[in-house]
Amino acid sequence: MGKTRSELREKAMVILYQADILKNQKLEYNIENLINENLDVDNEFVRNLVYGVITHEEQIDELANSHMKDWTIKRIDKTGAAILRIGIYEILYEDDTPNIVAINEAIELAKKYSDDNVRKIINAVLDKISNEN
Repeated sequence: MGKTRSELREKAMVILYQADILKNQKLEYNIENLINENLDVDNEFVRNLVYGVITHEEQIDELANSHMKDWTIKRIDKTGAAILRIGIYEILYEDDTPNIVAINEAIELAKKYSDDNVRKIINAVLDKISNEN
């Protein structure tokens, strides 16, 4: 049985989190290897999220930062940053994901992996971006 999209988003979050850690430690990594290590079977949805976030990371981060007061995406925990980036990517680039679904999925992941303050930031930023698009 295949994984749900919620479970697949969680896999994408883990992959992006790992990539962020390796990048910050200036260690070389191959995104394909990270994807393969985290997936039992190849999945296009996870690939689209991971490659989409990485491709548009600078634009996503700038947009996130423009909607945060006294915070930046670099300041929130790496898990929260991965969740926020996925949510923004889905709102901007995934036409088959309704904005409300992207927001709800991000909030559910944030409840599981981030503290309450980060969850509130993610919710507020995604809500603002959703209202603009």
